[in-house]
Amino acid sequence: MNQRMSDPMDTPRQAAATPSAHPATAASPGPAVSPPDLPMLAAECRVRLTAAGAPFELQPLQRGGQTLNAYKNAFATLPELLNAGRAHAGKEFIVHEGERWSCERFFAAADALAGRLQQELGVRPGERIAIAMRNRPEWAVAFVAVALLGAVPAPLNSFGLRDELLANLRDLTPTWLLCDADRHARVADDLGALGCRAIVADAAAADAPAGLDWPALIAPGGPAYVPPSLQPDDAALILFTSGASSQAKGVLSSQRAVCQALFNIDYIGAVSAMTSPDLVAAMMARGLQPTTLTAVPLFHVSGLHAQLLTSLRHGRRLVFLPRWDPARALALIRDEQVTQFNGAPAMVAQLLAQPGFDDPAFTGTLAALGFGGAGLPQRLIDEVLVRRGDSMSGVGFGLTETNGVGSACSGRLFRHRPTASGLISPIVEMAAFDSDGTPLPTGEVGELRMRGVTVMEGYWSQPEATARAMRGGWFHTGDIGRIDADGYVHIVDRLKDVINRHGEKIAALEVESCLLHHPGILEAAVFARPDELTGEAVVAVCAMADGVHLTSEEVRTHVATRLAAYKVPADVHLRHEPLPRNPAGKLLKTALKREYLRP
Repeated sequence: MNQRMSDPMDTPRQAAATPSAHPATAASPGPAVSPPDLPMLAAECRVRLTAAGAPFELQPLQRGGQTLNAYKNAFATLPELLNAGRAHAGKEFIVHEGERWSCERFFAAADALAGRLQQELGVRPGERIAIAMRNRPEWAVAFVAVALLGAVPAPLNSFGLRDELLANLRDLTPTWLLCDADRHARVADDLGALGCRAIVADAAAADAPAGLDWPALIAPGGPAYVPPSLQPDDAALILFTSGASSQAKGVLSSQRAVCQALFNIDYIGAVSAMTSPDLVAAMMARGLQPTTLTAVPLFHVSGLHAQLLTSLRHGRRLVFLPRWDPARALALIRDEQVTQFNGAPAMVAQLLAQPGFDDPAFTGTLAALGFGGAGLPQRLIDEVLVRRGDSMSGVGFGLTETNGVGSACSGRLFRHRPTASGLISPIVEMAAFDSDGTPLPTGEVGELRMRGVTVMEGYWSQPEATARAMRGGWFHTGDIGRIDADGYVHIVDRLKDVINRHGEKIAALEVESCLLHHPGILEAAVFARPDELTGEAVVAVCAMADGVHLTSEEVRTHVATRLAAYKVPADVHLRHEPLPRNPAGKLLKTALKREYLRP
């Protein structure tokens, strides 16, 4: 929710696990319960939903010498899951810049492209196909067409400049690049040397090479594709990590991993329905088609899994916002009767700050807000609880390497324990470990590690990085946290963001949360700098609201009245410019360190 890096310490915490506001139809909401009973009820729901014969029945799976849980009723391959979406042919699927795509139109275009890619251009199962476009219907058509063939779609960071895109392409060695004109212009001169050909979705027909004109490729009347014969362990997808502090890595996932992850989103919806029956009933009484405003990039697991693929599978509607603009987002929520918005915490905060957000004429249809489960400012949580307390809002914690699966909750479960990052999903194991690799008792803080059926096969063409990330059979998340007695996950900080001052450990996240309680501070980043006397010193960079002028001493006093003296920043840097973030909303602390830690 959140990519590049040579070890998992930079891995983005994605909002992909953020629970859907739209409950799975398999669940039967139970009676309303009081908050103290919620953890017990959630545990009972898990038992009921995963029991033999239940919709989310679990079965053991052997993988790499481990016995893992898997959903018995999940689709085995991505084409099977995609084809299930054809049942919604009559529904509207995508709205983009005033253009409307029905499910029927969408699948007609995807089928036509798949047929020509396979029969005329020779694309075969297992072949890597890169995709580089801004969020638009053609992105989704390209992805589904490639996946239907059993080829391996590899979405690239569409915000990447020439060198970043080329680094991804060199790693992948794809045979084709499906892109828009902007991305094509950045890499066109280098594609020949890479042995890669391009299809440009928005190029003028006269500019397209023979046989590669996009409108012709998606037009009806072409050859039908032959469905591939795939196995659950076959490659399904390569997604790139966020690249927040080093070079992005391609995360390779199997057909099974992706399908299990998508089925897990349905499980989260089922638990939400059973623990928040009154909220679900109110939402469904409106009679609206479930509609998500999609502003997060589709090349991240948060946009791809939880929004595009889940919506296609269940006949939900997506409204694409090509560039993040909170005022435009609010207008689209009103005009398109949006029922759900999932985004980075910074996006949610900016949306809440828009004049008119609390006006039912603008957001009366909005049933849920969702955001990633790491690094949530307490002030943002408080605002959501106060201003959208009757919603199915929720939180999730997951990673690209786990296909977004980790922990999640929404509705009353989120309201009951809002500072947590949700309940652990049934198909993953998660535990906190000390620095020596020893599992820690319940409630103790350590590095969170995960294993399960949705964990990646590895980093594409990077066996050493894969070995580091998967030491001992567990994926090392690089997040510091704890798991409480009810199975809620609590994120404390990133492993590399813990500051050691005179032997005392300081969580950057705690200091950031404190800073954000100041009404004049919109964003805050905290990190360490070397210090001869204390080992490391606390540095804070704060973005102030328009018209606000603070002094460093005022900020230090604000922290000193709330936290222990050793946690007060030694250095405070104030600015009015927004803090740098990547397309997924992840704060780029490396860029800030380069700017503020100069020798």
